[in-house]
Amino acid sequence: MNATRAVATSLALASITLAASCAESRAPPSGQRAPATPSTSTPRYLALGDSFTIGTGSTPSQAFPARLVERWRASGCAVALENVAVNGYTSSDVIERELPSIASYHPTFVTVAVGANDIVRGTSIEAYGENVRRILDAAKAGGARVVVLPQPDWSRSPAAASFGMQPALAASIAAFNDALAAEARAKGAEWVDLVALMQKQASRSQLAGDGLHPSSDAYDEWSAELARVLASPCAS
Repeated sequence: MNATRAVATSLALASITLAASCAESRAPPSGQRAPATPSTSTPRYLALGDSFTIGTGSTPSQAFPARLVERWRASGCAVALENVAVNGYTSSDVIERELPSIASYHPTFVTVAVGANDIVRGTSIEAYGENVRRILDAAKAGGARVVVLPQPDWSRSPAAASFGMQPALAASIAAFNDALAAEARAKGAEWVDLVALMQKQASRSQLAGDGLHPSSDAYDEWSAELARVLASPCAS
């Protein structure tokens, strides 16, 4: 625990570098907005998170939520998607700026993936856990099905050298993922363990041109695995 805090504190000094390395602004992209008034019978998917959900390094249309929805639609499930994830967001940002979309969009399916920027900005793992609990409570309050995903192992990307030594970064990422998984299970959300796949992608250097984020084919592999292990939102 103390080692994780020490790593997070040192990484906080590099937050400006992280913001500069990301090509996207912190404003939600317009390309992933769902129809303003989807049919009440249409499953409504709300994607919450940071750069790994909006698809930084690629495009929103290549991000895993968009590719997952493409797969579901190809199988006959007409899912509406609103991806409100923003590059650089922490769990606190999700609470403040993304959770209000729940009241306006009324999702039936929600994914939550956040944590990398908490590490970079020095959020303690205790504060992160509390934030995750608030996010999951809000996501489940309206009766939505909630799926939680880990952050990838970005410690082995070339750009990660700006944030600390690889072994310490990897340990911090693993600790935050473990905390996220524990909170998901405690709240009755579905935890999809993509860690093994993500580690393989890291070892194969499946990276975008920014040297930090996953490549478009890596995001697509996430969506393929999600489509394999998750029941379609239309299944019920």
